[in-house]
Amino acid sequence: MPPFSIVSSKLLLRTRVFTVSREKAVEPGGITIDREIVRHTGSAVMLARDRGGRILLVRQFRLPARRRLWELPAGRLDHGETPLRAARRELIEETGYRARRWTRLVSFYPSPGYCDERMTVFLAEDLQAGPARPEADESIESRWFTAAEVRRMIRTGRIQDGKTLVGLLLLFGVRSAGL
Repeated sequence: MPPFSIVSSKLLLRTRVFTVSREKAVEPGGITIDREIVRHTGSAVMLARDRGGRILLVRQFRLPARRRLWELPAGRLDHGETPLRAARRELIEETGYRARRWTRLVSFYPSPGYCDERMTVFLAEDLQAGPARPEADESIESRWFTAAEVRRMIRTGRIQDGKTLVGLLLLFGVRSAGL
């Protein structure tokens, strides 16, 4: 099958976080597609776990969801920044913790139908506490939860954030999560 080809691309919107373009392409099967695409630098997600197996979650207000959500700490990659470098920076900013051991768990597209954002989830272990440095527009609460508490939060719908569900289900293993 021949590769896809871009026929046209037009920038529609540029914000501090993403851009939106209208693109026309011919896919490998020969069908012409016309889409608006959100272009994003990507995100790093940190699954911080202490020696006792507890998991660090943060809660913050998410305007699109119109509520405060419990999530794994995460943040956008700066231009040219690697996912691991962003993970290290964001863990300190949001929680104050530094990790000595990092393991890449998975990288995925959360919404590939309209957005090219790629999220990379890291397990962060061997932690040292320190002061958090949230950005001026962030009000972040952080709290440690046992694995049993987190499983219960998933089952009861208290955790609704997609990146958090992906990271936690990978950690627990879908079958052993009891879901």
